Amino acid sequence: MGITITNTYGTAHHVSDTNPAHVTSCDYYRLPLVGTIAPGNPGYEDMVDMLKENGHDTRPEGYGLIFLESEEYSATYFGSIEQIEQYKHENTDGKATFDASQGVLYAQWPHGKGWDDFLPRTFWNVKARGGIADGVGLVTAFAHTEIPGAEVVVFEFEGKWLPDSEPQQLVTYHCTGCHLDTFHYCGHVHENTGPSSRRWAARQARQHIISAHRHGVGDKHSACRPNSGEMLRAVNAVARDVWGTPGNALPDTDDAFCATKGPCSIIRELRAGVRPPVYRA
Repeated sequence: MGITITNTYGTAHHVSDTNPAHVTSCDYYRLPLVGTIAPGNPGYEDMVDMLKENGHDTRPEGYGLIFLESEEYSATYFGSIEQIEQYKHENTDGKATFDASQGVLYAQWPHGKGWDDFLPRTFWNVKARGGIADGVGLVTAFAHTEIPGAEVVVFEFEGKWLPDSEPQQLVTYHCTGCHLDTFHYCGHVHENTGPSSRRWAARQARQHIISAHRHGVGDKHSACRPNSGEMLRAVNAVARDVWGTPGNALPDTDDAFCATKGPCSIIRELRAGVRPPVYRA
């Protein structure tokens, strides 16, 4: 495809030879969850079906589990219960390692019957690990290939779909080149339930960059289309006419509006280590 997408911070990820939006592995993981399952646990038979299908159901006593996650990729390790108990004992300072060759590693975290009740909701940013709050903060960012200095940023945040609705933990991306507010576009904001939500948001961020590379910035076929404040100027004109005032009700450029009322304001707060207010549609 002739495009290299570069993280502006974070772990190196490897992508498909034919599709740079599809991440196939990474160099480093965090290990946010560790556990065990054994016969008699609720949903156990359903949980080991994936192992049976691949000929890996070799431990009748049960399995020790380690759930791994990077910014854009996740994996699940199945080993012995003894190995995982030893890992937990040695990991009191958070620096233990484990030998992945003793078990089997599956791409992504499992889901479905059994697993959905077993796995808790997890976030990339966790207050106990120094995050601003659980599920609030930056996940990753990519340098824009067509707009110097611009980024496409993936972030977790608290948002409301309606002014009187309850806040939800959400994840999305934002391009600082075109300032598209993904909150107003169906399918670009996801409930932040775990690694799959963050992986999908990061994939969409990569697709945004690929679209700009293929079609250019501003092309009708491109996902990256700055509107140069056209809508803001129209709103300001109507407001001046209705209220009879000479000034603008809103900033008249997309970057100024976004910096004060849009996703860029959230990202600015997150980078400063401040918990931003709940974002409202």
